[in-house]
Amino acid sequence: MKFFSLFAAFFLLVALQNLSAQNMSNTIYQFDMVNIDGETVSLSDYQGKVVLIVNVASKCGLTPQYEDLENLYREYKDKGLVVLGFPANNFMGQEPGSNDEIHQFCTSIYGVEFPMFSKISVKGRDKHPLYEFLTTKKLNGVNDGEVKWNFQKFLIGRDGKLIKSIAPTTRVVEPKTLAEIQALLN
Repeated sequence: MKFFSLFAAFFLLVALQNLSAQNMSNTIYQFDMVNIDGETVSLSDYQGKVVLIVNVASKCGLTPQYEDLENLYREYKDKGLVVLGFPANNFMGQEPGSNDEIHQFCTSIYGVEFPMFSKISVKGRDKHPLYEFLTTKKLNGVNDGEVKWNFQKFLIGRDGKLIKSIAPTTRVVEPKTLAEIQALLN
C-alpha cells in the first residue's frame, strides 16, 4: 500500500510539472533575458505584474517616448506595472550604440529607471525567441505580425500572456491606451 501511495504521489508530481511547463509555454515567463548590465533575468520574475515590452532606440523620431514610458512606470510601478525596454538596431540603424552607451543615454537624457535589457534583434533571421513569441500567433495565441518600427509595445497581462500589440506611434499616455493599462492593473 505504501508503494502505491508513493507511486501515486510521484505520478501526480510529474503531471503537475508537465501542466506547469505547458502553461508557461504560452507566456513570457518561459524566457530568460540578459539585462543591460549583462545579468541573466528570468521574465518569470515579473509574474503577477502587468508588463509592457517595448523595443527602443536612441536615434529615432519616436525616442522621446522614453519620457512617457518612464513617467508611466513611475506612476504605476507600485500598482503592479513594469515596463521592459529592449534596445534593437533593426530599423535604419537607429540604435547603433553598445549596451553601456544605451544605458548612459537612457539614464542621463530621460532618467530611465525601468528595467532595460541588452540589445537584441526584433525581426529578421536573427530575431530573438522572445520576439518570435510576441509576433507569432501559433506561439502566443493572440498576435501574428512583425514589429513595424521602434517603440512598438506589447501589453502582457498579470498571467504572463500577451494581451495585444500597440503601434509604435501610439503613445502610452493616449487616453485609450492608458485606460487599457489601468484596467489591467485594477
